Amino acid sequence: MKSEQKIQNEIRVALSEAGHLVFRANVGKVRMSDGRWFDTGLPKGFSDLFGFRSDGQIFFIEVKNLKGRVRPEQKIFLERAKSQGALAGVARSVEDALDIVNGKQN
Repeated sequence: MKSEQKIQNEIRVALSEAGHLVFRANVGKVRMSDGRWFDTGLPKGFSDLFGFRSDGQIFFIEVKNLKGRVRPEQKIFLERAKSQGALAGVARSVEDALDIVNGKQN
């Protein structure tokens, strides 16, 4: 089974080759060596990948492997993004990601 990182990298390459602008979001908190916490500032549930099609349409993609589960806050984020007109969904493969970006996945 492929790791989420491998799937994510394959998706990034495929979307870039298809002419889309795609970014990887690093989310969460990390404890610094001096004991302070560093927070990325992105909201809970923010998708792994986001970007823009050539027509300016924004998209958000939560990447999971075959066994990966979508956390409640990720589901809420995707639903909120869709309600605001973004293309958003869960991708377990390059094909899933392309379907999301092309508006073929609900």
